[in-house]
Amino acid sequence: MMQAQQQIEIEQLGAVRRIWLNRPDRRNAQSQQMLDQLDAAFAEARDDANTRVVVLAGRGPHFSAGHDLKQAQAERAEFTVEQRWAYESRHYYDYCLRIWDFPKPTICQVQGACVAAGFMLANMCDLLVAAEDAQFSDPVTHTMGAAATEVLIHPWVLGLRDAKELLFTGERFDARRAREIGMVNRVVPTERLDEETLALAQRIAQAPPFALQILKKSLNRSVDVRGMREALSAHFDLHQLSHVSEEYRQTKEAGLASAIQKGAARGASS
Repeated sequence: MMQAQQQIEIEQLGAVRRIWLNRPDRRNAQSQQMLDQLDAAFAEARDDANTRVVVLAGRGPHFSAGHDLKQAQAERAEFTVEQRWAYESRHYYDYCLRIWDFPKPTICQVQGACVAAGFMLANMCDLLVAAEDAQFSDPVTHTMGAAATEVLIHPWVLGLRDAKELLFTGERFDARRAREIGMVNRVVPTERLDEETLALAQRIAQAPPFALQILKKSLNRSVDVRGMREALSAHFDLHQLSHVSEEYRQTKEAGLASAIQKGAARGASS
């Protein structure tokens, strides 16, 4: 079923609900409207007893190019520290952690560019299936002078050294390497991404749902007890500090449009 005038699309396939980011003409850049609608879609899926597994996907050739920087420039460029904190805490940090804590199994299917906030969003899911053409990157520090994205999930899904390389260089890596370092569960032919991800979701949906729910809670707690949640929260604070640094000010004065252009050259922006 298609939601009119929505930036997401919801597809019910038996016990599997697939939620699509639906701005293919903008490489699924995450606008405020998209994020609000996505959060609402996950809440609806949570409350639907017939939905046992949720798949997060992106329409078009790319999963997501990250935040909608053009909207940010137009609507939030003059935010105060307090306004930025409140906005990013809700729309970026809280929304992402709600996906991480979602009580049902989640799978993200990724094709093409998965950049910055796209990387952050994809890695909130329990499993990740990548098309052979998938490319992962987070060039935020290089292009904007900010300390990575709001939710620093990177060392928890990549390992510390690979996370440092990704963030320090701003370079991208492909699906094969993502599989080698353990971030991606499966790499499949691009033309079979929808089919292969759905088959995995349907297999998981056969398990008793309450057992899956408490199993997921225990698995997530295994990283919580190692300090993941505290580390994510601490990084969010420092990320906000980077927004008021002299380096960030210079980037802002040069114009966010230049950051958008740099990101586009790297396959990173909207």
